[in-house]
Amino acid sequence: QVQLVESGGGLVQAGGSLRLSCAASGRTFSSYTMGWFRQAPGKEREFVAAIRWTYGITYYADSVKGRFTISRDNAKNTVYLQMNSLKPEDTAVYYCAASATWYSGSVYSPPQYDYWGQGTQVTVSS
Repeated sequence: QVQLVESGGGLVQAGGSLRLSCAASGRTFSSYTMGWFRQAPGKEREFVAAIRWTYGITYYADSVKGRFTISRDNAKNTVYLQMNSLKPEDTAVYYCAASATWYSGSVYSPPQYDYWGQGTQVTVSS
């Protein structure tokens, strides 16, 4: 049974930092793309960042480029999202997801992801 378990969310002031973790279990994810998405109240789920596990190639939304960093730890089967210089508009529920599909553009699309975590709340106060 595949499980993605996020942790690390919380309340932080604008300009602060948080690191989200996504512990993956239940299968080998070495051929997968791992993504982070977020969803704010009343808004659609949006792409934040992704990493192709085997190659370490990373992708970022323009809104977080230069502030967020996605990485993975093979030994721990865990993906991280380091978030720096947080802004109030980063407030959302953050979801970890895993996709067995890869083609140009697929990393940005929620329907291309096969497994999802339960989400972790990030709140940035002004």
